Amino acid sequence: MKKTKQQNILRLFKRSKFVQDDFEEDKVSLINFYKENGYRDARIISDSMVVENDKRVALYIDLEEGNKHYFGDIKFIGNSAYTDQQLRQLLGIQKGDVYNGIHLQKMIDDYEDPDANTLVNLYQNSGYLFSNINPVEVAVVNDTIDFEIRIYEGKIAYFNNVSISGNDRTNDHVIYREIRVRPGQRYSKANVIRSIRELSQLGFFDAQTVSPNILNPDPYAGTVDIDFGVEEKGASQIELRGGYGGGGFVGTLGLSFNNFSMRNLFKGEAFKPLPMGDGQKLSLRAQASTFYQTYSLSFTEPWLGGKKPIQFNTSFSHTIQYGYNYLERKADKDRKIHITGASVGLAKKLKWPDDYFVLSHAISFQHYSLQNFSIGGTGIFSYGNIKSNNLSYIVALSRNNTYNNPIFPVGGSDFTITAKLTPPYSLFNGIDYKNLGNQPEYQHSNGTPDQNLIAQEKFKWLEYYKIKFKGNWYTNLIDKFVVRSQVEFGYLGAYNLDRGIPPFERFFMGGDGLGAFSLDGREIIAMRGYPNQSLSSNEGNTIFNKYSLELRYPIALKQMASIYALGFVEAGATYEGFKDYNPFQVYRSTGLGVRIFMPAFGMLGIDFGYGFDTIPGTIGPNGWETHFIIGQQF
Repeated sequence: MKKTKQQNILRLFKRSKFVQDDFEEDKVSLINFYKENGYRDARIISDSMVVENDKRVALYIDLEEGNKHYFGDIKFIGNSAYTDQQLRQLLGIQKGDVYNGIHLQKMIDDYEDPDANTLVNLYQNSGYLFSNINPVEVAVVNDTIDFEIRIYEGKIAYFNNVSISGNDRTNDHVIYREIRVRPGQRYSKANVIRSIRELSQLGFFDAQTVSPNILNPDPYAGTVDIDFGVEEKGASQIELRGGYGGGGFVGTLGLSFNNFSMRNLFKGEAFKPLPMGDGQKLSLRAQASTFYQTYSLSFTEPWLGGKKPIQFNTSFSHTIQYGYNYLERKADKDRKIHITGASVGLAKKLKWPDDYFVLSHAISFQHYSLQNFSIGGTGIFSYGNIKSNNLSYIVALSRNNTYNNPIFPVGGSDFTITAKLTPPYSLFNGIDYKNLGNQPEYQHSNGTPDQNLIAQEKFKWLEYYKIKFKGNWYTNLIDKFVVRSQVEFGYLGAYNLDRGIPPFERFFMGGDGLGAFSLDGREIIAMRGYPNQSLSSNEGNTIFNKYSLELRYPIALKQMASIYALGFVEAGATYEGFKDYNPFQVYRSTGLGVRIFMPAFGMLGIDFGYGFDTIPGTIGPNGWETHFIIGQQF
């Protein structure tokens, strides 16, 4: 009786108000509970309500349980496509098991889970669209019930016409290439469901309204038509914001066109207001303050050549960051770092181990030019005149089978393991990095080591390898509540210990996870409940791990806005090498938040996090922190 509760002062989250419709549903649930536990003849003889006063009623239910029953023989009638043994193994019910009529029906056809492993889906995934399966009680002896599972297989069905409707902006070929069914192909319910997922994951359509409509089923000819109905939503996003951070005002302008059409770029009539519809992504972003400027451009083609799902992407960025004059509290433009970078990559969907896997490759290059600029405060980070080049190869293996709404997944998982590798220059350049200070060309005129020249040689071409893992698992807990479990790990290592790990590419943890004003190639790991980048050393660390558990509840999942509330617990830390690594020595936090996704602005949100632990340089728990989320998801 989940919806009809007695009044109780300890019940905080469920009201005790009587609602007639809820009471009727609970009576059905009550009988189903009996049927699940062997009481097949249980029934409600009568029920009544007595009004005790103007605020209270009493409910009385006269219930007859009947005797407990068990399954007897189960025979299959009419099956030719599958043997009795195959069907019995899938059914999973043995002679002598306690009778469970609800489970029997779900194993034949589960109406709540259209993708479940049932007898109906077994047939429909093999083309038997017109099949019909009915369980019939044929004998009841004492407490034992014998069944016949009567199967009408019918003709194998084939798709005749496959069409789409509702797309007034996205070109047909973008949709057809994602659909897993084709004219002349044998009917498969699994392929229809997979098509719904793929269309939902594009982000161009309202995931709640993507629907396959079965048309003109002809059991005599063995044909069926199908139309995939979609509802367009805004695919482009604009980021326009200003704020105070990093010691000054920060202004940001970002444009992301997620359904772009490059081939129509020079066709004036295609600008409505921009050429759209080919599923490409073009992003432009500029951010500036007193202390830095950064510009970036990226382009993604998900189907290179239009024939196979091979994604091509390229990007370019340029950043200028100035030093900070603590006396005058303004930018010191005599101290600066220029970072110019570009990358190009390919990603391909795999067929093995399954077709949810994607293998990607990329070549990336960054040039760092430091002029009287230091990163951090000590050691190799304090040498201010260095030019560094970062040429790397990035390979990643990912798998994403979340469903169906990419904004609010209710099941499945996604994970990515990434390796970023530079060439091992020290293996073939013949330089003795351990004894650089003893070589004349790296010494001052007085014979002492010139640390700036040594640093320039060590970091002229960065040498390192970086391994990262990130995994998310989504579980529909109860009703609309969804749990997202997350694990992250990262390691930055050196091929040559004498050369050391470079000052770039390091991990910084704490805060909202946004890059803030630190643009030296570092990676920012979010950790709510603590200030930005407060849980790592000034120079960054080479290892991190993080664990997160998030309980989500949707408030609205509409085309104009998707809104959900969340509660979270997190733990994580960074470490300087494996000598300090302890996956259980972590900072902990908890809190509440809300997310709002609007097609025009992307993901917006706010979190209130409480940090239980003391950050370096302070006393006592960190306490409450407020984090604003713009354009990203945790």
